Amino acid sequence: MSILEAKDLKKIYGKGENAVHALDGVNLQVDKGEFVAIVGTSGSGKSTLLHMLGGLDRPSSGKVYVNDVDIGSLSDDALTIFRRRKIGFVFQAFNLVPVLNVYENVILPMELDGVKVDKAYVDEILETLMLSGKKEALPNQLSGGQQQRVAIARALAFRPAIILADEPTGNLDSKTGQDVLSLLKISAEKYAQTIVMITHNDEIAQLADRIIRIEDGRIVSTGERSRA
Repeated sequence: MSILEAKDLKKIYGKGENAVHALDGVNLQVDKGEFVAIVGTSGSGKSTLLHMLGGLDRPSSGKVYVNDVDIGSLSDDALTIFRRRKIGFVFQAFNLVPVLNVYENVILPMELDGVKVDKAYVDEILETLMLSGKKEALPNQLSGGQQQRVAIARALAFRPAIILADEPTGNLDSKTGQDVLSLLKISAEKYAQTIVMITHNDEIAQLADRIIRIEDGRIVSTGERSRA
């Protein structure tokens, strides 16, 4: 069952002779529970695509559906709420609040939304990500790998429809990056979570169930699904 779909997605910057087609008619589908890697070189359009899929920017034309909702039809305020509740983000920059401890950073999106925190579920996520002993630690007391695991825990805690990861290992050394991605995959499988990750690293991409390749704003390969 498709949980994320893009239809004829285009993003054009500028006009006339100076127009840049960052996305040029992208179509893709991601099924519930899939871990998909979108691979492309710098300037291929992969970051632009992720921003469109996550509702962080609006396309010039085309549609994006998340959980059968056309997110382009939502007002800015409604989109902000939908994004907070249904889309988890993991960025290259960890984006943790420096004055909040690990636990407070993880539950922050739920508190902003006025949702009751499922403490047992959050504790389970922290244990899965090997952070149980760090709940009271501030971000500056953690390694880069630990900070990224906190960002992953925060993305999982709201039980979003999908998690979008933007070069999540970009600020980590190779071994730490592999360790973090392995934990992300374990967490995704444990909680039946759908993940779309962009990366320029083919080695990292091999951890995904399916690899989609993008070049010059177009999908050139959708890969083969490894799940039924």
